[in-house]
Amino acid sequence: MARSSPAMGAGSIAVDLYPFLRVYEGGHIERLVRNTAAVAPSHDGTMTAPAAGRLARDGVATRDVVIDEETGVSARLFLPGGVRTRLPLVLYFHGGAFVTGSAFGRLFHRYASSLAARAGALVVSVDYRLAPDHPLPAAFADGWAALRWATSLADPWLARYADPARVFLAGESAGATIAHNVAVRAAGPDGDYMDDDIEGVALLQPCFWGKKRLASEAAAGERDEPPMLAPYRLDALWPYVTGGAAGNDDPRIDPPAEDVSSLPCRRALVAVAEKDVLRERGRRYAAQLRRGGRDVTLVESEGEDHCFHLYRPARPSAVELMDRVAEFISPTSCRLQQKDLLHHLHGWQHNTSLLLDEYDHNTRAASSGAPKRDFIASGEWTDATSSCSGAGRKLDRPKAKVCGGPTCKAQTALVIGRRTGKAQWYGFVGIGSLMPSRAHKYSASATALRVLC
Repeated sequence: MARSSPAMGAGSIAVDLYPFLRVYEGGHIERLVRNTAAVAPSHDGTMTAPAAGRLARDGVATRDVVIDEETGVSARLFLPGGVRTRLPLVLYFHGGAFVTGSAFGRLFHRYASSLAARAGALVVSVDYRLAPDHPLPAAFADGWAALRWATSLADPWLARYADPARVFLAGESAGATIAHNVAVRAAGPDGDYMDDDIEGVALLQPCFWGKKRLASEAAAGERDEPPMLAPYRLDALWPYVTGGAAGNDDPRIDPPAEDVSSLPCRRALVAVAEKDVLRERGRRYAAQLRRGGRDVTLVESEGEDHCFHLYRPARPSAVELMDRVAEFISPTSCRLQQKDLLHHLHGWQHNTSLLLDEYDHNTRAASSGAPKRDFIASGEWTDATSSCSGAGRKLDRPKAKVCGGPTCKAQTALVIGRRTGKAQWYGFVGIGSLMPSRAHKYSASATALRVLC
């Protein structure tokens, strides 16, 4: 967040919503959020299919669409590369205290793109209307319009790639509050149009508050290091963003247990941060969901404050949170990590590919006329900078190994390109073609697909 001084002659502060916004007596509004520069989409709105070569570094195609011509509400679609099956459909609502942020800004574009790549999901990032120009419930209405639009599969990308039986609502902070309220509306008569329940909600540091402070909120001012969100500023938030129409006892910001327990979702993920003043309300929300019979994942990030993952996405705690969210959305036993997917052999790059050399010192190098051998390979990557051990198998003869030995350490080098960071274990699979080589019996390059098991 950026600290800035009030404009000359703006007067004293009338509403202090730091670190998002300040309103001065003279009517001047000072917006404090940085990372607001817009990022252009990779595709224009007329393209019905993602074009190879126009993807972001993480292999994600993006395109902007208008959801509601009357209100002007729009969204950015994030489609991971190499899609062969229908994907989970995630409606994502950005944070920003209902007054700042954009689906097209660098901060939230980066997060939504990473989410699409890591979870292997089609993400619809909704650019909802903001207060004070559009007081709540405008953002809630926009969220509902986005859900109806997305589940209708009217857009070509949605019709071709989205799985309407796997719909998720997600967001952080104010965006999590929007996701909750959209889910509440889906539980009522307005949701009768949906053939399936919402598969899940993923609420990251949700912005819930109340007229009466919890014990941890009352003690926040006594901390050696004050929280990013001060309780007295949160007291002023809801009356301001509703245009004075509601107070902090509003069930949309202080949801009653019956609303939470009746959400039309099978599963839920709630993430809280240790230093966040909103932590206890998030934990209470998760407990209410459990009492309602939902399968709930509670993720607690130690030593972190509100929305830390947006501003420091490379931190271990932020990476772990993204992994948990991705696993929640795509909870398969072995989930492909799209950021390591090279479009199913449409291209090859050394630093994210699988390299396989079959050494056979007892046999002469294969002649140039030797047949090509297709293969798959699997194994474990044991260190962030070292090679892998694994086994390769022919596609046409699944029981025949390409190389000898259970791990092929002596005869096969399986290398995923240079990486830095903490050593870790994970599995991988690869697919490609063994071509004749005079250096060794066979050598090959192939696509490597990271999997989390």
